[in-house]
Amino acid sequence: MTTATASRYTAEYQAIAPALPGQSLPWLQQLRSEALAAFSVHGFPSLREEEWRYTNVSKIEKKLFKPVTGLTVGSVDADWLKQHQLEDAWSVVLIDGHFSAELSVLDGLPESVSVMSMAEALNSQSALLEQHLGHAAAGEENSFIAFNMAWFTDGLFVHVPAKQVLAKPVQLLHIATQADTLAATRNVVVVDDMAEAQVIETFVGLDQAYLSAAVTEVFVGPNADLTLFKQQSESEKAYHFGGIYVKQARDARFRHHNFAFGSLLARSDIHTDLDHASECELNGLFLGSKRQHIDNHTRINHLKPRGISREVYKGVLGDRARGVFQGRVIVAQDAQNTDSEMNNRNLLLSEDAEVDTKPQLEIYADDVKCGHGVTVGQLDEKSIFYLQSRCVDEETARNMLTFAFANEMVDKVKIKSLHDRILEQVLARFPQEGVKKEWL
Repeated sequence: MTTATASRYTAEYQAIAPALPGQSLPWLQQLRSEALAAFSVHGFPSLREEEWRYTNVSKIEKKLFKPVTGLTVGSVDADWLKQHQLEDAWSVVLIDGHFSAELSVLDGLPESVSVMSMAEALNSQSALLEQHLGHAAAGEENSFIAFNMAWFTDGLFVHVPAKQVLAKPVQLLHIATQADTLAATRNVVVVDDMAEAQVIETFVGLDQAYLSAAVTEVFVGPNADLTLFKQQSESEKAYHFGGIYVKQARDARFRHHNFAFGSLLARSDIHTDLDHASECELNGLFLGSKRQHIDNHTRINHLKPRGISREVYKGVLGDRARGVFQGRVIVAQDAQNTDSEMNNRNLLLSEDAEVDTKPQLEIYADDVKCGHGVTVGQLDEKSIFYLQSRCVDEETARNMLTFAFANEMVDKVKIKSLHDRILEQVLARFPQEGVKKEWL
């Protein structure tokens, strides 16, 4: 991003800063001030940066996306909301970056568990937040993180105390309703010793051009278990940056399921640091069509011995869509007996579709078991011919094979309501009745 454009955002910031949450907290004001200064110098990431070389965010320069100053509940249709709000989950709803108590559903939440908006948590849980906010996502990692720290208007705070097991998942539903707006949200999830929880992030929006910038910091305590899901189904005109940054304690277990279907341009970063004997599983599916650009960047840092990580990402790209997968596993010198596997498989449905894949292993220990694999290809013509010999027309045969390729990742979701919603999204890409009858 040019310095001039960064200056435009910085100048606009002065007008909205007094309305941002946490004005009475010196430590937060210092974090915001440092982040604003960093963003003013660097702007958004550029193609000159190695980890952004495949993703050009210069289109964001053409518009000055502005935060919404207040809550606009009336802009959300009740029937439309019902399509996205999961019935078997506690739900926190953010509209254009602001918490809606009216639309959120938190009845029956255990008294010892905190699930609330970030704005509320900064008032009632400021001491705990000071220990976590900004500690997992480093602003120097990339300037989108600094941008988010300076601009965030709200978000989600979850604290699950030791040995507490949540009976239902917590859904964070991001809804964008207005054109040319910025929804910047910051989330913190803390799961203490031997606790268990599931958190679902859902991103949806009306058919508008807007910018979503969401950063989630996660802290998984010793022998705790946390599963995160992300369903990104933004408007096809939208821009999306989502970053998840995780700190795992000893024997902690963390799983992430990432489904990227929407946005004109989308980037998803998932980074996790593993302690002694920690376990990590990253699963992802991205579907691109038309001129969509979907970028997935993962980093698994094995810092201590006996860590285990598994990663599987699949991409399906048609028309003139472009996909990016950059997966990086780092094994520190002290992280002996690490066991890590990474796989990226991609299916191109047209001659104009493109995928850039860059798996990386950086191993500084000498007693490890690590491997990675990558495939990029098209549908097997022999399999298509076989289905045609069974009275299936060619288009349906191609859709059935493509769906089977993608559905492996959908089946990893064990929450039925979420599984069904994601399945609907996938089936919408393969609409022939033969596919639906075969797989529903």
